Amino acid sequence: MKLYTNDSNTISLKILISCEIVGKNVEIEIVQVDDKRFQGPKRLPVLLLDNGINLFSSNTAVSVLVHPSEKDIQAVNKWLSWEAEKLQPVLVLYHNKTEFISIVEEFFNELDSTLSSSTHLVGDKITAADICVWAALYPLYSEDKFKTSLFDSRKGILKWFENLYQEKYFKDAEKKLNAKKGLVALHSIASACWYPLSGSASDDVSASSKEKSDELVSAEEVNLAVSAWEKGPSSRVKIKQQKKPILPVKGEKNILITSSLPYVNNVPHLGNIIGCVLSADVFARYCRARSWNTLYISGTDEYGTATETKALEEGVTPQEICDKYFAIHSDIYSWFNISFDHFGRTTTVDQTEVAQCIFTACHENGFTSTAEMDQLFCEKCERFLADRFVEGTCPDCKFEDARGDQCDGCGHLMNTVDLISPRCKLCQNTPVVRQSQQLFLELPKIESWLEDWVNRTSDGWSHNAKVITKSWLNKGLKPRCITRDLKWGVPVPLKNFGTKVFYVWFDAPIGYMSMTKVYTKDWLKWWKVDPQFDVKLYQFMAKDNVPFHGIMFPATLYACKGSHVMVSHLMATEFLNYEDGKFSKSRGIGVFGNDAKETGIPSDIFRFYLLYIRPESQDSNFSWSDFALKVNTELLNNVGNFINRSLMFADKFYAGCIPPICVTEEEKKLLGLVRMELKSYISALDKAKLRDGIKYILNISRHGNLYIQSHKPWELVKGSDDEKSRAGTIVGIACNLVCLITSLLQPFMPDTVKTISQQLNLPIESFSIQPDFIPYLDAGHKIGKPFPLFTKIEPALAESLKAKYAGRQKSGSPESATPSIPSNLNNLANANDYLKAIKSLEEAVTKQGDLVRCMKAAGKSKDELQPMIGVLLDLKKKHTEMKSAYEKQTNGLPLPEKEKGSNPDIISSLEKEVANQGEKVRSLKSSGADKSVWQPEVNILLDLKKKLAEATGTPVVQPQPAGKKKKSKK
Repeated sequence: MKLYTNDSNTISLKILISCEIVGKNVEIEIVQVDDKRFQGPKRLPVLLLDNGINLFSSNTAVSVLVHPSEKDIQAVNKWLSWEAEKLQPVLVLYHNKTEFISIVEEFFNELDSTLSSSTHLVGDKITAADICVWAALYPLYSEDKFKTSLFDSRKGILKWFENLYQEKYFKDAEKKLNAKKGLVALHSIASACWYPLSGSASDDVSASSKEKSDELVSAEEVNLAVSAWEKGPSSRVKIKQQKKPILPVKGEKNILITSSLPYVNNVPHLGNIIGCVLSADVFARYCRARSWNTLYISGTDEYGTATETKALEEGVTPQEICDKYFAIHSDIYSWFNISFDHFGRTTTVDQTEVAQCIFTACHENGFTSTAEMDQLFCEKCERFLADRFVEGTCPDCKFEDARGDQCDGCGHLMNTVDLISPRCKLCQNTPVVRQSQQLFLELPKIESWLEDWVNRTSDGWSHNAKVITKSWLNKGLKPRCITRDLKWGVPVPLKNFGTKVFYVWFDAPIGYMSMTKVYTKDWLKWWKVDPQFDVKLYQFMAKDNVPFHGIMFPATLYACKGSHVMVSHLMATEFLNYEDGKFSKSRGIGVFGNDAKETGIPSDIFRFYLLYIRPESQDSNFSWSDFALKVNTELLNNVGNFINRSLMFADKFYAGCIPPICVTEEEKKLLGLVRMELKSYISALDKAKLRDGIKYILNISRHGNLYIQSHKPWELVKGSDDEKSRAGTIVGIACNLVCLITSLLQPFMPDTVKTISQQLNLPIESFSIQPDFIPYLDAGHKIGKPFPLFTKIEPALAESLKAKYAGRQKSGSPESATPSIPSNLNNLANANDYLKAIKSLEEAVTKQGDLVRCMKAAGKSKDELQPMIGVLLDLKKKHTEMKSAYEKQTNGLPLPEKEKGSNPDIISSLEKEVANQGEKVRSLKSSGADKSVWQPEVNILLDLKKKLAEATGTPVVQPQPAGKKKKSKK
């Protein structure tokens, strides 16, 4: 094997360390950055394998040499992506900037949080992840100012880095490379890596070191790319304009898209928005750009106890609450450019009609049952209490403010009657148990069909949707109650059930159907299986909604035997956090839909970042510093820089006209690379992997930037006729790449696409998404006036926004109870110390419980309650642990019972009685009385001592059994 690298490019350490680990010999050849063998897509370092294959990505080379185990591969790949896509670009772009340390600290903190509790990034031995991240950090560790500010204060990273540095593999690799360190190494890396730096046209070729795992583009791929290019602009297909109302079309792809219905009892935050409506919008826009027949339906979920509760809090009717929040949601989604074909509501006549019709079919087909349920009835309010109107103690974790349907402390699902010490939320009265007849959906009858259906159809689902649905099936399904004793909901159309409504989980998913009915009278063409129309249903939601869409709704549709269209692609996200915490409207923490609008930052910028960090496989985090970083590096310096430079060259050197293009071998290689990225983009978006789609757009822009920067058209245009012709080709290719990027951005940034289309002087329908890169612009096409697309997010703005949405100051927040107990149990010398600690914990539990109850009574949100509930549960856990420690200390002695009205007078009286009885026992024993005489008096004495102990809270010391006295030693 042979390693080609420029001098002091310490990224080469990745490959050399790996070779040392696997015992492979490798020859090193130091080459110049401008060596013609390593231009275009080929950048340094390059590893030539024994079989003649070149690996241009060091991370790929490491993975080939030190292949991760099957169980570790996902975790290792996650770290390799983190290093390549997050860490390296920042190291290269900002290492010579004054704000470098403040920018890179975020990544060091993320790394340190992992390494503080682990010796390696993955598992308990060296993997490709350790090698690649270590080598990336090597130049910083070897530069004193960076080591001091970034390593020394982070003990997890420091220990990990230095332990690896002592490994023979790492020492030998360092010795073989014999490279300069610190800033010299960073400059060397920057001169030979992928991302172009933002700057003037006279800047040298320089790129950030996202080391993309490029595959070598085959000759066949290049030929296919060239063939597509040669078809010319006239062969491009424009976006098909859909006729209204949109209906399925025979022989075409018919895509029905829904996003889970948000409750109308609050303002949606950014996590809500990316979890459903924005994700569905991007996919809908993608489908339209492919000219697929597409209908996107969503709306607000307006029935149920959540709405009634909010109405009671605000002192209005449920309908007024629904009207208020429907308007708020509609306004927010409009600002975010969510392209619903219809945004509806569940409080419609159509919803009642469709829900009742589906229920009646389920009922008549034998898939419902009735049963008497024990329910809580408030005699003071004269009503059965629905889940949200009851609170009490959780039977599992003993949390004292659990809701009637679910415990906020442990997440346990329950029925209201399971609560210990229940109370009516409206009047705080203790309800009584009464029988109430309810309807159930007989899921056990449907279980075998559901299991088979999930196995047949879930290949197109997101991973978490499959896992959650199958876990429900594995546990076995039980009959599910579908009615409630409420007024605000869809009435049950059965005799003897006139006072009941459907449980919201039953009728809410039916809302997709009723909203389609409001949109078009031919709604059944979308929702009934018809051999003429191949309709595919895509449903977008956060993971907490999966059971309702993967189990309940399909079971309902099956039970009604209506041959309805079932979900084919269930796409669920994980959760989005805010600055490593939770969103909370009541505490002012996090960015909500109305807040985003008020920042003055365009909605497209929020769309881009939310999709860049979309929580597809794990929870992700909105961070203002990362927001600014991604906007400035990816949008401003990468995409914006490429588009503006390309169009400015055409405007400046060719009077805004596209010059003739003469494709050479360099262009053919570029077309091959772009084809590879385009294929990956389409593959990702077809599967609704939206975050990956962003990545491939950015990659194409990088290729374009590197192409311009490598060939310097601003110099060629001043040269010979051949050089001027070459400059024209470069500018023409670049402007067509701008068009391709515009097409691919269309699902993600619709306002930006409108702006670029004006600068290109092309209609929006020109930007279709096709499997091949076919040119958009004929020679001579006159473009509009180019201008910069994006504005830099200054660090000061990011900091001010972070402070603005950080919530109220600590002094205004409720304070948790803090018991006075030693942190170390070894500090407790005796049983009395334990009893004092136990008493302090009991008081803290009471205080914290009162705090949580007050917060719930004040209508605080779940996000605000959860930390306080966590404190309460932790106190209860410590109380249990302290009681166990006490019993161990006292050899199993039980705790004294709590005082029942004891006071100092009672204690004083008991002390006197103990003293008098003790004196009596001693007198009897000294008089030589028989045991039968004094033993009853001893029993009285022991009983008095026990009462005194209970009154004072001290342990009762049991007398030791009598034994022979030991003879004293003389």
